[in-house]
Amino acid sequence: MDSLQQRSSTVQEPPGAAPARRTTPPEWRPRTDPAPLLPDAEPLRVLGTDAMADADPALLLRLYAELVRGRRYNTQATALTKQGRLAVYPSTTGQEACEIAAAAVLEDRDWLFPSYRDTLAAVARGLDPVQALTLLRGDWHTGYDPHEHRIAPLCTPLATQLPHAVGLAHAARLKGDDVVALAMVGDGGTSEGDFHEALNFAAVWQAPVVFLVQNNGFAISVPLAKQTAAPSLAHKGVGYGVPARLVDGNDVVAVHQVLTEAVARARRGGGPTLVEAVTYRIDAHTNADDATRYRESAEVETWRAHDPVLILERELTERGLLDEDGRRAAAEAAETMAADLRERMNADPVLDPMDLFSHVYKEQTTQLREQAAQLRAELEAEGEA
Repeated sequence: MDSLQQRSSTVQEPPGAAPARRTTPPEWRPRTDPAPLLPDAEPLRVLGTDAMADADPALLLRLYAELVRGRRYNTQATALTKQGRLAVYPSTTGQEACEIAAAAVLEDRDWLFPSYRDTLAAVARGLDPVQALTLLRGDWHTGYDPHEHRIAPLCTPLATQLPHAVGLAHAARLKGDDVVALAMVGDGGTSEGDFHEALNFAAVWQAPVVFLVQNNGFAISVPLAKQTAAPSLAHKGVGYGVPARLVDGNDVVAVHQVLTEAVARARRGGGPTLVEAVTYRIDAHTNADDATRYRESAEVETWRAHDPVLILERELTERGLLDEDGRRAAAEAAETMAADLRERMNADPVLDPMDLFSHVYKEQTTQLREQAAQLRAELEAEGEA
């Protein structure tokens, strides 16, 4: 018992020690004032507001032409899936304002990091529409040279392109290159760990990267309310020290303005920005999805009234910037693009099975060389037969 009492007193307080005194903890305060990081209470809108008076008419007409072209691209690609020319197509009908604005705000030296749904953004940045669809056709994993176009490979795993964007942007800054990365992701992607890791690294490193979240309401069949209880997806930036913006994703002028400001901020060393664009996925998740199983048609029709093409067209018409000739010219240019895409996609691609071994490693491994030799021998034997 004496031994136990001695051990107990040793743990609690040595015999003869002065009574313990309570101490006041050091004063704590946030490292960063959260107020400037918070998004606005309502999504920013420009169309239909007094801010339209400051908009550049030439820019407005260019955005309109790109929106019309983008809508036609979506409808043509969707038709190609029904004809068996594409294995799958995730449409961005209804989201064209986000896609077009994302491409428009970048300089040639900047990088775009798209998700699998963002083929339109890649095309708007100048990528050949056929090359943009190569992955979805099943010909190549990436049908273009990412370095040539400054467009990262279309990313089918959710959100894994976001840390890549941060890494590239951080590396560019370390090298002294004046480069900004713009990474696109859907609302479903914000539930992935890569999203949170990317925001954390971007904030700590103050990397010149812009995150554009296209909140289209659903992650396949899962509505946003079943993914997060946050006031908005933009609020998620505050926890990482990333300033956030909330914008009407169907207002192409507003999206262009917010992204322009975010890119400029990143370029001058201000660090990352998280932009949530509130939009809607009019079409199903892909051509393989039946959206009627999880949402009402009335909801879709409500969003059709806020169509990004129509609301810009109406605004330009009311302001006298767009007439029937202008509408016809934009439609004809879009149809020319669609006809060319249709014709080239209807031609069977010439594929070389040996391409399976290309671009896997800079230098092929022993196993790959053995497998390539085996396949080559089989192809030659088949040809001789």
